Amino acid sequence: MLATVAATAVLAIVLGGEALAGRDPIRTVAAPWAAPGPGLPLGADALGRDILARVLAGGRDLALVSLAAAGSACALGVAGGLWAGWSRSRAARAAVALSDLLLVLPLLLVAMLAVVVLPGPPAVIAGTVLGGAPLTLRVVADATAQARHAGYVEAALSRGERGLSVLFREVLPAHAGLIGADLGQRMVLAVQLTAALNVLGFGPPPPAPDWAAMLRENLPGAGLNPAALLAPAAALALLAGAVAGLSHVLAGRS
Repeated sequence: MLATVAATAVLAIVLGGEALAGRDPIRTVAAPWAAPGPGLPLGADALGRDILARVLAGGRDLALVSLAAAGSACALGVAGGLWAGWSRSRAARAAVALSDLLLVLPLLLVAMLAVVVLPGPPAVIAGTVLGGAPLTLRVVADATAQARHAGYVEAALSRGERGLSVLFREVLPAHAGLIGADLGQRMVLAVQLTAALNVLGFGPPPPAPDWAAMLRENLPGAGLNPAALLAPAAALALLAGAVAGLSHVLAGRS
């Protein structure tokens, strides 16, 4: 219970942190690399901007893009897995084989190819879908194939219910814990991928606050004000940990 409250609080702060910043995150307020002090709990960054304000404002877009990417990957993977696990067609077997093939591709390489033709957020979504949906499809397909021969499914079919109705009314709810855990894993993957692309310069353009961009911008002054690096790094870790914690809760309650 306490872990759930903490994870929810972290997500709420990430999504609404800009309102808590209390200061314009792009305004210069001190000398570059100013140490923490009164009015600047975490000091200033390379351009003299308030690090705390930038950390509070820098996670919303990253979290929203990651959520969209994770939701897309999970939805496509679950839909494909239900179909592939229930159907006995050659097309279903081909879809599973294709998912196995996609799993061997390096995710970051796929994302880097995507940013050649797509802007940052769509590239993250495309990379997460191509890297995450195949695994989701494979897992859900195996679970669905096993459920097809379960007693509750055979009983529903013997009552004359249609296969599609059984699939969505009986099998899909039985996979709720699996899907909740998978969504959390896709979200963590999307956060990591978004951060990686933003560090490489494919995220929001300066001077917009962004945790990953803060790592790149403040690396030269790590020795002058370590908080400029530690704060965004800790924020990324907290976000990933909160998502992972909530996914465990969803899996355990289902």
